[in-house]
Amino acid sequence: MQATLAGTVLVVEDTPSEMELMVHYLRDSGCTVICAVTAQEALDKAAQHPPDVIVTDVVMPGMSGFELCRSLKKQPATAHVPIVLCTSKNQDIDRLWGMRQGADAYLTKPYTRDQLVQSVMAVMRVNR
Repeated sequence: MQATLAGTVLVVEDTPSEMELMVHYLRDSGCTVICAVTAQEALDKAAQHPPDVIVTDVVMPGMSGFELCRSLKKQPATAHVPIVLCTSKNQDIDRLWGMRQGADAYLTKPYTRDQLVQSVMAVMRVNR
């Protein structure tokens, strides 16, 4: 049985194939998806129209997902928006650091559709 979601998710991912996969999984689950390929683009889009959840990669050119997380949590308009870090960085120290930056969940690549959807559902429920 597939879980379904309702809400808007901002996906921040600089790898086209990863972006396509996440968007497919989330839209297939009932989400409206907004895309950003850089952390700066994500900051701009989130400030204009705060999403229900943000899913971001960590390793990106320019600003990392950790820095993005910190920046979003400092802004009044986006401080309440839950963030899922979705990354290939799978060490315990990376997970700990991500949570200390304000992330609400940490998902490592590769992930399944269900893992992504469940992570988004878990943080969305907490913040409703």
